[in-house]
Amino acid sequence: MAIFCTISTYSHLFKSYALADSIQQFGGELKVLLVDSDEVMNVENTPANIEFHHLGQINFERIEQTKGAYKKDKLRWALKPAYLLYLLPNYQELIYVDNDVFFYTDFNFLFEELRSSDVLLTPHFYPSSPKREQTWLESNFRLGLYNAGFVGVNQNAKKALEWWSDCCLYEIRRSYWRGLFDDQKYLDLLPVLFDNVKIIKNRGCNFAGWSDQQNLLEKEIVFIHFNAFTISEFKVNSNPHFASFTSYLRILKKYNRSFQFTERQFDNFKIQNTLYYLRWKLARMLKVEKTNT
Repeated sequence: MAIFCTISTYSHLFKSYALADSIQQFGGELKVLLVDSDEVMNVENTPANIEFHHLGQINFERIEQTKGAYKKDKLRWALKPAYLLYLLPNYQELIYVDNDVFFYTDFNFLFEELRSSDVLLTPHFYPSSPKREQTWLESNFRLGLYNAGFVGVNQNAKKALEWWSDCCLYEIRRSYWRGLFDDQKYLDLLPVLFDNVKIIKNRGCNFAGWSDQQNLLEKEIVFIHFNAFTISEFKVNSNPHFASFTSYLRILKKYNRSFQFTERQFDNFKIQNTLYYLRWKLARMLKVEKTNT
């Protein structure tokens, strides 16, 4: 059996149901760590392949340490390696995915990879040309090479997970000048510090609105990461992946009939990015002006 896990709040459980729905036809089971409730949302036709763990009922040192260090979003992000460590003794292979991931085709080749690789990572595949859209090139270094919405491990990954968990306990913060981006930027070091770390270069894995090959055929997509940025890109009916978005939206509404996607207003992260972009744009303009004189 292919075992996945994710972490969710009560208000976003409908996304976990959609995720479980998407993996069920390919033989996947989903373990969900519910961080803010001891109850489960009752919905019609709850997927049979889903099992819940409640944060307040788990007695595990790494999880207790993380609970004491963070709240809200930071807690969920920092819990990823701790939850994997909690589950790992019971399974030969295990894959964590964010609950806004949705699978379209068979994923079992990823579990086959875990028979010979201790850790699986998926690159962001941001556009990386130094000649155009250079802000995307620099995003690789600001936000991280690998997306923390997917991490696959086997039982040999214990030390790597402990290191990642220690990093999360050290600091969960978005700070470009410090080289930090939540739980994610730490993943850049995993292939350097640990052996048998496999980089999945299949562009259909963890496909998203930021991926540099937006002309990818629908049949080539294994799973899409439907975070807010991806949805804002794919919900436009001229987007080549609009059909994938509408199929995902249909499943979300199956478990939350009132769900509507709304654009987020400016938050601290968007403000930080806007200021960074303006500073970057000014630096580029000054460089061009200097070159022309």
